[in-house]
Amino acid sequence: MSIIQKIKEIEEEIDRTQKNKATNYHLGILKAKLAKYKRELITPSKGGGGGGEGFDVAKVGDARVGLVGFPSVGKSTLLTKLTGTFSEVASYEFTTLTCVPGVIHFKGARIQLLDLPGIIEGAKDGKGRGKQVIAVARTCNLILLVLDAIKPMTHKRIIENELEGFGIRLNKVPPDITFRKKEKGGVNLSFTNQPTHLDLEMVRNILSEYKIHNADVVLRCNATVDDLIDVIEGNRIYIPCIYVLNKIDSISMEELEVLDRLPHSVPISAHLEWNFDSLLERIWEYLKLIRIYTKPKGHMPDYSAPVVVREEFATMENFCNRIHRSIIRQFKYALVWGQSVKYNPQRVGKEHVLMDEDVVQIVKK
Repeated sequence: MSIIQKIKEIEEEIDRTQKNKATNYHLGILKAKLAKYKRELITPSKGGGGGGEGFDVAKVGDARVGLVGFPSVGKSTLLTKLTGTFSEVASYEFTTLTCVPGVIHFKGARIQLLDLPGIIEGAKDGKGRGKQVIAVARTCNLILLVLDAIKPMTHKRIIENELEGFGIRLNKVPPDITFRKKEKGGVNLSFTNQPTHLDLEMVRNILSEYKIHNADVVLRCNATVDDLIDVIEGNRIYIPCIYVLNKIDSISMEELEVLDRLPHSVPISAHLEWNFDSLLERIWEYLKLIRIYTKPKGHMPDYSAPVVVREEFATMENFCNRIHRSIIRQFKYALVWGQSVKYNPQRVGKEHVLMDEDVVQIVKK
C-alpha cells in the first residue's frame, strides 16, 4: 500500500470517528500516524533520480512574497500590475507553468513577488506541480492567497488544507511548548495552567508513535494534540498570510460587504487596479519591515536610499551587516536620532534595537 493510500485511509478513519472523551486517545494516535506519513511524503527520498524540475528562484530584495491560489484567479495580472514584470495571462487555466519573479518598489524597500503556478486540490499528495509550488511557498516571508471573489470560501478551505499538509501554518504563532528528549526517566508532563486537550496518557501515546519513551514536555499554553505533533515534528513553518479577494468588479456591493468581514483580507480588482494602495500598505504591515536612514559625519541624512530590515532583526549589528560585513569589526559606537532613543542624538552600542525611520551615524574605531 502506498503512502498516499495510507494517508487517505487514516483521514477517512478520523472523519468516521465520533469526537468525544472516549475516542480522544484513539484520535491522537491517528493524528500522530498521519503526521508521520505526511512527513515521509514531503521529504525527498535519498538517491534515485533527480526528482523533477524545481523552481529555484534567487532571493533578491528585502523580503519575499508568494502569490498562491487556484489557476486563473488573477495572480499573473496582479504580478504584472504591481511589478511591471510580464507573466502570461489568459482566461483558461494553467497559463503559468513555472515560477515568475518580479520586484515591488515600496517605501524604499525592494519586495520580491513570486507568481507561482496554480495549485490544484491534492497538491500535497503530489498531484500537478503542487509539491514544487508549496516548497517555494515555504521560503516566503508572506503569502498572498489570491481568491476569486465569486467563490472565495471554497477555494480558501482547499488551499489552506494543501498548505497545512505541507507543514505551513498561516497566521498562527508557534505553540509555547518545550519538548526535550532524554536518556531515561520516562515521559514527564508539566504545565503552567491545567490543559483541557492533553493529559499525560495522551502525551505518552503520541510520543510512543514516534518511538520516544523518555522525554520532558512543558506546556505554557492550552495546547491541542495538533500543536504537540507540530512541535515533535519540528518542521513546521509559521507564515503570515493576506487573503486577496480578486475580481470584486464581478460582485454586488452587498456581497462585497460580507466578504470584507473576512479576517486578514483585502478586496481588490487586479484588472481595474482597484484598492492597490490598501494591499501594498497591508503587505508592508504584515512583513514588519522598518526603514533606517544613514547619516555620514557632517552631512544631512540620506533619505533617498533607506536600509530596510525586518523588525525582528533590527539590532545595530544586523543593520551594520546589511550595509557591509566588515563594518561591525570596525564598529566603535553609533549616534541615533529617532523613536528608539530618549535623546537626539544618543550614543548606542551594537545591541541597540532600532525603530522605523531612525537615523544612524556609525563611528568606527
